[in-house]
Amino acid sequence: MTANFADWAAICETKARYCRYMDTKDWVSWADVFTEDMVMDGSQCGGQVTSGREAAVAYVRSCIETAKTSHHVHNPEMVFDADGADVIWAMQDRVRMGPERQLGGHLGHTGFGHYHERYVKGADGKWRIKHQVLTYLQMDVQTA
Repeated sequence: MTANFADWAAICETKARYCRYMDTKDWVSWADVFTEDMVMDGSQCGGQVTSGREAAVAYVRSCIETAKTSHHVHNPEMVFDADGADVIWAMQDRVRMGPERQLGGHLGHTGFGHYHERYVKGADGKWRIKHQVLTYLQMDVQTA
């Protein structure tokens, strides 16, 4: 695949929707930014590896449904190949847990790290995330 600005911009828009839909808890729309067979790997930051769009959405939803969240991504590094694109995003997230998840005085966190992702273009022309690994460089935990 030849890299072009339209594809670069479309991938950026997909990731922008990823952040907005997650933060606004629009789970139906959030699911559409992933391929059906996607793999989400949060194991390096205390989460789990989840396979399949439905399972990944259900897992994330169970973790942050009642949380107040704000996700920011920037500085995308994209490498296109014949089948899609590998993208690394610098990221920051702010999570304020809902009362039922504030266990042991853990109120939430502000994290700084990277999303490492694989994007593919579907038959409908939309770019979607096929594989995602989240890593943190730093996590500041808020406690009571």
